Amino acid sequence: MRQPHDERNKRDLRAAFDAAVAAADPGSALTPHLPAPPAGRLLVVGAGKAAAAMARAVDAHYGPEVALTGVVATRYGHAVDAGRIAVREAGHPVPDAAGVEATREIVELVLNAGEDDLVLCLVSGGGSALLCAPDGLSLDDLAAVTEALLRSGADIQEINCVRKHLSGVKGGRLALAAAPARIVTLVVSDVVGDDPAAIASGPTVADPTSYQDALTVLDRYGIAASAARAQLAAGARGERQDTPKPGDPRLAAARTVVVASAQTALDGAAGALSARGWQAHVLSDAIAGEARVVAGVHAALARQVLVRSQPFRRPCALLSGGETTVTVRGAGRGGRNGEFALACALALPEGAPIWLLAADTDGIDGTGENAGAILGPSETAACRGAGGAAALARNDSYTLLESVGGLLVTGPTRTNVNDLRVLLIA
Repeated sequence: MRQPHDERNKRDLRAAFDAAVAAADPGSALTPHLPAPPAGRLLVVGAGKAAAAMARAVDAHYGPEVALTGVVATRYGHAVDAGRIAVREAGHPVPDAAGVEATREIVELVLNAGEDDLVLCLVSGGGSALLCAPDGLSLDDLAAVTEALLRSGADIQEINCVRKHLSGVKGGRLALAAAPARIVTLVVSDVVGDDPAAIASGPTVADPTSYQDALTVLDRYGIAASAARAQLAAGARGERQDTPKPGDPRLAAARTVVVASAQTALDGAAGALSARGWQAHVLSDAIAGEARVVAGVHAALARQVLVRSQPFRRPCALLSGGETTVTVRGAGRGGRNGEFALACALALPEGAPIWLLAADTDGIDGTGENAGAILGPSETAACRGAGGAAALARNDSYTLLESVGGLLVTGPTRTNVNDLRVLLIA
């Protein structure tokens, strides 16, 4: 049975998502931070789900009098016309040959940079997979270890620690290739804490981690990956040159600015909900952990509001950002936001007047075509009746949510500031 105002509340959730994406639009976020043209050439490179939209804004900003050229890599389906900047599409989240070729073009461009040139690097979430230059192992071996890490439950910092030490461009190495040119990196952050060294594996940023740290990650999650281990072990023995570390003078000419983040999106979503009459409360922009565990905590908070009017009185909206993880144990289909939504629905009190959204701001949850899910009380009840607990156990949130009409499909947004979660408590 549908609750009063069911469709209106779902529209409010969708409006919150749209406002979050608009607030983190790469074009509007980027423009105030663009540097003055250099005496020489402006060389634009970059990688990520927002890279094409960022490149389009750069091309529009600088007039024809600026000697501008460039190459950026983005995920399949995320390309836009960026004028003088070539846009290449490649595989994500598992790297492919198209990513290797795009990275080769990027490296060739920066290797030709001179002292009067400026390298403008555009970085956003997804860049770790797209900026791909396997170092000492094959693309197949790199793809295999990447896939194993993505299924292991490792967080993005751990995954990127390994990626940096298996790459010829990550962890500050792209900046080394660009010397002696000055480098400015503009970042759309998809990482909890907005650490530039972790976003897209920090291609122009000093790396505080080591080969031994990367080996420890593989050990922690029981990942065999013999070829990757051999390269990391050689590095740990000092047989391979490590990534540049903080304080390295070779990176003295590199400057990095985070232009949009999860907090940017949360502020946009909260503003939209406030305009629609909800008391909006941002819980945190840095929530991480196993998706189903985080969902249980959100459901407990919602119950406290519903039953005790603590810490907020209803009607209200609870918002959070960050990035959860999923340890894949089953053979089902679904991303971290679908897993959150299903687990939260199962944990909410039966019949509660609560509507929820969980979605990735890039419009793609995992490898599906959905951004995540929107559920009202009727869909929440349907999740229980359709075997939601069994679906959650086999990591099959997509199939279950599709069956109850709970999927949120937006298409690529061409930005990426991590996840948005909203609970409306009427």
